Amino acid sequence: MANDTKRKGIYMTNMKQNSAVLMVLLAAMLWGTTGTAQALAPPGATPLAVGTVRLTFGGLILLCLTLIRGSFRELGKNWPWATTLIASLCIAFFQPFFFAGVARTGVAVGTIVAISSSPVFAGILGYFVRKEKPAGRWFVATGLAIFGNFLLLLSGSTININILGILLSLVAGFAYASYSVASKKLLETYPVELVVGVVVSLGGIIISPLLFFNDLNWLASPRGLAVSMHLGLFTIAVAYSLYNRGLTKIAVANAVTLTLAEPLVAAILGIFLLGEDINLLSGLGISMLFLGMLVLSVSLQLNSKKYMLKV
Repeated sequence: MANDTKRKGIYMTNMKQNSAVLMVLLAAMLWGTTGTAQALAPPGATPLAVGTVRLTFGGLILLCLTLIRGSFRELGKNWPWATTLIASLCIAFFQPFFFAGVARTGVAVGTIVAISSSPVFAGILGYFVRKEKPAGRWFVATGLAIFGNFLLLLSGSTININILGILLSLVAGFAYASYSVASKKLLETYPVELVVGVVVSLGGIIISPLLFFNDLNWLASPRGLAVSMHLGLFTIAVAYSLYNRGLTKIAVANAVTLTLAEPLVAAILGIFLLGEDINLLSGLGISMLFLGMLVLSVSLQLNSKKYMLKV
């Protein structure tokens, strides 16, 4: 009887972990639409302006939802503001560092370096800060996904290597990994809606002064408004809510590696919606990214089943 109860508990844990993997992948898919949305934006919508508007609008949406739900009433004198500030600063600083890196070394190199470095930083931070030791399959999955990213990079027509741009992109990758680690700590104690609402709203407030240094005339057009609302609602409010829900059930390193599905979705959308060409290298890169996601997802399921068999 005791074994049946324990087995049922492990089964429920397994189901929750599977749903967590799905939520993180869905968040990454939404993030993967960012590049396509930016490409469809009106002339004058620079990458930095788009990134600033995206986080500011998303933060405002989450702030309104949190106020409507009354979640802020749970904020007390014991609320961990230091950890919250770290998470908010990281999500805010990711934007300017990422776009500064892209501006110096190009979209392809800057994006690949930032996105590919974040799982590595997450694995290191998760090990030293949270004592989460990545499993062997995590290294395989992460390696496959990073290799797929670099194949996508090599498939481009021009590659510009700028040392400062690479460093800025690495800082962006570190900022995202740090955001995940800090958010994970908050999520261990507080509900997802409150954590996302507070952290992302504060991040939007921190980055909002950059709005005064960017040309925002493109927002006045219907297409500009539609793009900004899509970015704020779906790639920030919805995506970060899904990501944080998934983050509550799986390790930081695994969650960040799963977000490498973002360039996979971006590449597929670029081919089918923007008419971008696909060659042998880009096809192999997409295949490696998909294989990396598959290896990690199957690995998480196998680990859960292994514990069930031991009961």
